[in-house]
Amino acid sequence: LEFEDHRVLYDWFVEHCDVEHTPHQYEFSRLNLEYTVTSKRRLTQLVAEGHVDGWDDPRMPTIAGLRRRGCPPEALHLFCDRIGVTKSENYIEVQQLDQAMRDVLNEQADRRMAVMDPIKVTLTNVEADEMVSVPNHPQQEERGRREILFSNEIFIERADFREEANKHYKRLVLGKYTRLRGAYIIKATDVVKDENGEVIEVIAEIVPGSLGKNVEGVKARGVIQWVTCKTAVDATINEYNRLFTVTNPAGEEGDMLDYIADDSLVVKTAKVEPELAKSEAQVPYQFERIAYFTRDSKAGDALVFNRIVTLKDSFGE
Repeated sequence: LEFEDHRVLYDWFVEHCDVEHTPHQYEFSRLNLEYTVTSKRRLTQLVAEGHVDGWDDPRMPTIAGLRRRGCPPEALHLFCDRIGVTKSENYIEVQQLDQAMRDVLNEQADRRMAVMDPIKVTLTNVEADEMVSVPNHPQQEERGRREILFSNEIFIERADFREEANKHYKRLVLGKYTRLRGAYIIKATDVVKDENGEVIEVIAEIVPGSLGKNVEGVKARGVIQWVTCKTAVDATINEYNRLFTVTNPAGEEGDMLDYIADDSLVVKTAKVEPELAKSEAQVPYQFERIAYFTRDSKAGDALVFNRIVTLKDSFGE
């Protein structure tokens, strides 16, 4: 409401202009988001002192930052429609922006498979490579399908395997069944461990006849993503989180910079399916069971993906 005091001058000016229509001035409050700042002066400080990677850093609440992060324009429109306009000074929960992005990306983003913390699985009864057909979007068949190589050596998430687990664990367990996304049901039969007793490889077998169908007497505990060892591509993953540790960093005691989060950017590596090597910036993908990502527009030829938003709100857990 910083221009409300100018209303008298504005009305006088309009009154003395020889125009047919006399527009009315409406004031509304600044859109403040939690865990960031929207003041240009404070944003300039973050850029000038190198706390972020420029005005288009994906952690910045700027149009350039949101674009590089992969936020669809439709998500911003949806977010603004949901929060409305008010004259009250307040802070909008950043989860509302996150949820608007999820709602739009769920419809827009093709699915791809990636493994963030890989462990090798050797399938002992797979004798030859084959191509499996996987839909690009499970609810939109019109988006087509893609062919993925299936071989006897694959990567799965390390967290998707346990030697022992209770019935609530819906992934791969020694002696139990689970389904590979778009492929076969597999059963873990053995493990290989290093000298410290850490599992470094899972030995498993496919259930014949289970490609894209169920088999009588075999019940899979769940569905997990995978990539084939011989075709998987290495990628760098930028996981962007809240820039600050408090909801209103400008309103806290002391320097705003004291509240910058140490984990606002976490860089990881992943094994991804080869189709993603041809991806373009600003094109969103859902890495199945992980999050939404887009290729970084500033990474050049390097295969770098920025996390747009998680699949569900887990902040604070």
